[in-house]
Amino acid sequence: MGRVGLGVADLGDWKFFKCVEEAEFGPGPPINFAFVEAKLLDKNTILREHCKWMSIHTCREWLVNVKPGGVRVGLLAVIGLINESTEPTKFQVPSTLRFQEYPPGVVVIPMRSKTAKPFHTTNLVVFAPENDSGECKDGSFVASGDALIVDPGCRSESLEELREIVAALPRRLIVFATHHHRDHINGLSVIQKTNPDAILLAHKNTMSHIHKDDWNSAYTFVSGSEDICVGGQRLSIIFAPGHTDGHLALLHNSTRSLIVGDHCVGQGSAFLDLYSGASMADYFKTTYKFMELSPHALIPMHGRVSFWPKHMLCGYLKNRRSREKSILRAIERGAETLFEIVVKAYSRIDHSYWIPASWNVKLHVDHLALLDKLPKCFSIERFNRSLGSFAAELDKFEAKSSL
Repeated sequence: MGRVGLGVADLGDWKFFKCVEEAEFGPGPPINFAFVEAKLLDKNTILREHCKWMSIHTCREWLVNVKPGGVRVGLLAVIGLINESTEPTKFQVPSTLRFQEYPPGVVVIPMRSKTAKPFHTTNLVVFAPENDSGECKDGSFVASGDALIVDPGCRSESLEELREIVAALPRRLIVFATHHHRDHINGLSVIQKTNPDAILLAHKNTMSHIHKDDWNSAYTFVSGSEDICVGGQRLSIIFAPGHTDGHLALLHNSTRSLIVGDHCVGQGSAFLDLYSGASMADYFKTTYKFMELSPHALIPMHGRVSFWPKHMLCGYLKNRRSREKSILRAIERGAETLFEIVVKAYSRIDHSYWIPASWNVKLHVDHLALLDKLPKCFSIERFNRSLGSFAAELDKFEAKSSL
């Protein structure tokens, strides 16, 4: 109460209001919220600067008509008050799944998937607007539909729940793939069988990895300079290479919600796919591009939604720069092979993460070479020759460590 400028003496008739259980975003257990309500004894109480009295109607207006740098409304206000006061949408998530709708109209459903540790789910994002906001009156669109699904990647035991979600959505359905990894596209075949009229949007580098068994219906290549219209709402496609060479992001313009794929994750740092055209230089450029967009929420495909985008993106830049410095320091101290650099730069990281970490090391070394920061005595040729022996050296290291 002190944080909002209230004291115990200001309130009366305390009572429990409700408990809201969070969806299982991971990697840790869900965070559940308990709400209490009380009567304000002095109606003239002045709150501190970061708090504001408002009606639920005004609160909703601010949420669905976000402006860069404008007033922000927090998650607790939404799940505690606004969702309670609004009519349920026609689109219903299966009762077996927990989900989060924030901002209004952006439904995030963590689905069990075969993803990398420490996560166990991939966020399925669904847009199914009921009211046309008029955002699509002007401009051309690469695709138009009444609903949108982003990254349908889930385990086989969750495919029936995905089928129920698709069956509950309008037939004019757009499917958007941020990239080609299996934990993001494993449900494509189910969508195609449930709704043969659905259209898939993906970068050409992503489509080259999608097999006909996954999708053989209508699709459109997108490059990251197009808009799509979903139920009268505009979403902008953004080319976001770094994690892969065909990675895309998607900006929901009215709420400034940015779906970032695997560029960011809800906890920790993202690994880049060395074998799918990943680039550290591109990763830095994409991160700066995201910051310039001034999003109000970042929606990763693994972990919780971030409501402090600038803080998260700055943290990613700081982490990457710090890691690159530690790699350069290891090289300056005599490390010449991939394994030697990983041992020195990732000494405090669990060994089970060293293989994906080695991909990032390779990409950081390439980035340092691009910037001409590597010591003159460091041999890129020898370093590249050492890539193939990394797994064997790691096995020997772990066997020795277990003795």
